Amino acid sequence: MDIQIKKRKSFGAKQIGYITLGFIVLFASFKIFLGNSESTFKTELSKLSIAEVKNGKFDDYITINGNVAPITTIYMDAYVGGRVTEKLIEEGATVKKGDIILKLENTDLYEQILASESNLSQKQNDLRSTKLAFDSRQVEGKKSLATAEYEMKKLERNYDQNKSLYEDKLVSKEIYLTSKENYELSVKQYNIIKIQSEQDDALRRTSLKSLDADLARMQTTLSMVYKRIDQLNVRATADGQLGFLDAEIGQSIAQGQRIGQINVLTNYKIEADIDEHFIDRVKRELKANLERNGSEFELQVRKVYPDVRNGKFKVDLVFEGKKPETIRTGQSYNIKLQLGESTDALLLPKGSFYESTGGQWIFVLNSDETEVEKRQIRIGKQNSQYYEVLEGLNKGDKVITSNYDSFGKAEKIILKK
Repeated sequence: MDIQIKKRKSFGAKQIGYITLGFIVLFASFKIFLGNSESTFKTELSKLSIAEVKNGKFDDYITINGNVAPITTIYMDAYVGGRVTEKLIEEGATVKKGDIILKLENTDLYEQILASESNLSQKQNDLRSTKLAFDSRQVEGKKSLATAEYEMKKLERNYDQNKSLYEDKLVSKEIYLTSKENYELSVKQYNIIKIQSEQDDALRRTSLKSLDADLARMQTTLSMVYKRIDQLNVRATADGQLGFLDAEIGQSIAQGQRIGQINVLTNYKIEADIDEHFIDRVKRELKANLERNGSEFELQVRKVYPDVRNGKFKVDLVFEGKKPETIRTGQSYNIKLQLGESTDALLLPKGSFYESTGGQWIFVLNSDETEVEKRQIRIGKQNSQYYEVLEGLNKGDKVITSNYDSFGKAEKIILKK
């Protein structure tokens, strides 16, 4: 007997679609489950720093650390080079302007002085010789001019006499013309000698003036060389304290080399480094204050340096009025620098969360403090205690202010009490 075999029913397109949709839904649910597990972090509430957002007065200041420095520092550079032969004052000593600190020697400079003195002596001799020659020529010129004038007047009288006699027909025409020609020649000779004498006088004045100028220049040069000899004695350029001295006996010092510095202690300034975040807000004449031994001292920003190095820029502050009695160079002070007036604001206590978020978002606790959500915020000014909240938070909100690095990429935090 033959057995009838039933034909297996095949899946249609509709059934295949349902199966595929089921797989997709299952896969999506699995991903959502995994995603939720990755974005949720569980921790104990006691391990976190919690702060409450509140309204209050925002004091627009920052706290900076500064070091005391002399109001003025004068650097000492070598005017001339030389070898150190004596060291008369040590670092840290008090000096008066003009005190000799170092003595140098320079044999080349001594040779320059001898050469300059020799050249000056030669120039003086040349000037004397030139003056004698001009004086002698001037005397000879005056003699020649006087002789020519005498001859001219004598021949003029002779000419006048012969002219009268010739008109009366008492002398010949030849005698008359000869006397006339002799007189005219004497006039020309006199004029030539006079012009030559005037030119000699002008040349004498010009030449002597030039020689005198050359001599004066050489004397000035020699005095400058003498001054360079004096500059081998390195002197204090102001009253103050010898801050440092980079020179030892026997050491060769080059011209222009930095030798040391003098700290002028008539007053002090405070040098401070400030985070570049505040570079647009820190200006000259901003007020500041510091507290020392229960007393407050007022300061003012005198100079803001434009360079930013390692994320900081430098400012100088000076005291307004009194300053601490025990102030010393190198002391460190904490200073409150006022950036603006106090205003009413929503205040968020400062915390290390800022290092993780850059102040762009924060974790906020729910009402029963069992969960935390991530919330976008906008922060304005800040001081040493608070951030000014502009958007994203309300009065009474409790937030996590401790560091977020341990939370990873969690979007939600479950708190256990």
